[in-house]
Amino acid sequence: MAITVRRLTTLPELGLTLVAGRDGADRVIEWAHPIELPDPTPWLSGGELVMTTGLEIGADADAQFAYLQGLVGAGCVALAFDTGTRFDRVPDGLRAAGDALGFPVLAVPASTPFIAITRAVIDELTADQVRAVQRVVDQQERLARATLRGGVPAVVTALGQALAGVVAVVDPDDRVLAEYGSDTSRAIRHARAVSESASRSPRRRQLSKVLADDGGHYTVQSIAAAQDLYGYLAVGTAEPLPPADRLLLAHAVSLISIELGKPAKVQSAEQRLRAVVTRTLFDAPERMDAGLLRYFGFEPADTVAVAVLTEVGPLLPAERQVGAALAAEGIPHLTASVGADVAVVLPADRAREIAARVQDRVRAQLGRPVRCGLGGPCAVTDANTSVRQALSAARAVRDGGGAPVVFAELGTFSVLLGMQDPDALQAIARTGLEALDAYDEKNGASGRLVETLAAYLAHNGQAESTAVALGIHRHTLRNRLARIAELTGRDLDSIHTRVEWWLAVKAREMLNGRGG
Repeated sequence: MAITVRRLTTLPELGLTLVAGRDGADRVIEWAHPIELPDPTPWLSGGELVMTTGLEIGADADAQFAYLQGLVGAGCVALAFDTGTRFDRVPDGLRAAGDALGFPVLAVPASTPFIAITRAVIDELTADQVRAVQRVVDQQERLARATLRGGVPAVVTALGQALAGVVAVVDPDDRVLAEYGSDTSRAIRHARAVSESASRSPRRRQLSKVLADDGGHYTVQSIAAAQDLYGYLAVGTAEPLPPADRLLLAHAVSLISIELGKPAKVQSAEQRLRAVVTRTLFDAPERMDAGLLRYFGFEPADTVAVAVLTEVGPLLPAERQVGAALAAEGIPHLTASVGADVAVVLPADRAREIAARVQDRVRAQLGRPVRCGLGGPCAVTDANTSVRQALSAARAVRDGGGAPVVFAELGTFSVLLGMQDPDALQAIARTGLEALDAYDEKNGASGRLVETLAAYLAHNGQAESTAVALGIHRHTLRNRLARIAELTGRDLDSIHTRVEWWLAVKAREMLNGRGG
């Protein structure tokens, strides 16, 4: 917290009183300087709290006004006037001048030496510097953790939040690698302009530049390692970056350079390790090493949810596209194949929205009707429960055009059937319907007994609404229902029969929806 004139008056050990110029009480003091000269301005650089015993302030109000006016012109912050040496109170001329100029005047009691005021200011300035250094260190650690968790997008997000600005990274081909902020268009434009300018001067490809426009101040920094140029980072803020923030920016550039410069073999090894950790989490969570979880951005006490993507086709390109989609999100994640599907462990509070975006991107890139199921939230060490739920939800998906299906939102039948494998679903789908299938196959369009049964069950055995839904006369419906009872030897009014047939119908729908 910066030391202001107002805050200085709150220190009880000093006993200072603000007697004039209250409008300027929130000015920040950069130094405290005692001086006894008629015109001290040549020895002042601005930002000072000037301290005086009043020896050279002038004998009348005009002289005292001129004295204060000189301090204002020199950029000083306030005047501390001693009331224990030559004067027992601050002269009226100084008070009037302070109020007229909006320049704070402090009354210093006889018991407070100037050295005490100087020490108080120095202590506060030192504390500010320590706090600034600690902030930079804390933010550097946060950037490093972000790099481990989500690569370049996560670093860009963390940097934008730390600097309260917009951030964008473009590669030498002007493609946007990552961005943060509500409107990054200006930052991207400045980064591309600097990239284009540097490309015309190969010797100046590694550089930094500060620009300003109506949107604010933009710092553009090249991202490079040795002789390799990876792109440009642009940061836009309302005000120019102070030294501490420029230091943080430099640290972010270094981390991004390292991340972009990772050899392909290192990235491949990291992805293999991610898959091993994920499978261990699913199959043997008791053997999970907390250090490995932290490497990928999770704490053992974190709450996660698992998303499963199905119908992804060949696994290698599917895993590559899932990885790219997750990298763009810049969040902690674990991923591995589960049979012919791809499972992703995500932070529970954002799992639904991230799973939807990943599903959309993977679907678009692969050109397939990718389906997605989402398990319930659980402790990261219980992810095996969530992955089973996600698989059940994914099996309940009837088409690939919708959003992720959430396990907790499924009906009872969908949950029961969703936990079955395709062979079990085939067996359930045939239960009690074989005779009806044979009749429909023999009689073609005039049969429709399975369709009639499904509609009848869906309308809770209400004949009138069933007939309307099928577009047939109620007498035709009664004839079909009688034929169903005759062919199956079952009582349509029996709850047990209805449940068995309803499961068979829903299993058939699930298989048809999944292309089974």
